[in-house]
Amino acid sequence: MASIILASSSPYRAELLRRLQIDFTTIAPNIDETRRPGETPETYVRRLAREKAAAVAADHPRAVVIGSDQCSECRGEILGKPGTVERAIDQLLAASGQPVTLTTAVAVHDPASGHIEVDAVTTDVRFRRLARAAIERYVHTDQPLDCAGAFRAEGLGISLFESIRTDDPNALIGLPLIALNQLLGRIGIIRP
Repeated sequence: MASIILASSSPYRAELLRRLQIDFTTIAPNIDETRRPGETPETYVRRLAREKAAAVAADHPRAVVIGSDQCSECRGEILGKPGTVERAIDQLLAASGQPVTLTTAVAVHDPASGHIEVDAVTTDVRFRRLARAAIERYVHTDQPLDCAGAFRAEGLGISLFESIRTDDPNALIGLPLIALNQLLGRIGIIRP
């Protein structure tokens, strides 16, 4: 069986991939993640997932390479990783009482054909109305500075929501395992 590489530096994605009980290594891809003019959230994350897989596959053409990316959208604005406490607070203030759509793409490089297949999953989250003090407490407690939309659904961030609608709850955290399992099955890496 070909080696499997997760083209990511995300500890969250690695933790999710471990759930499939497959051996893999991680390599951080070096790509430009700037959003292009006119890209929808879905075309944006699909492109990045594909580019991440392709970048790592270029150096490891015999490996199955998995790339993934995610973005959040609130009121027509893309919410990336906040990076700072202030930006995290601002993002969560904007999301308070609002619906937020997360789009998570996954790409798989097939070493036999050299092709990359991509799929994407949408997750709709409705945030509770949140007071600034509660947001500040959350940000200081959970430190979601490296998470699209400034929340960790696998942590305390789940308490910020009123509801979640998705076909794959793992997509909310950053790697749609149902779609990934299907993509791996198509190239002969079947998971029970």
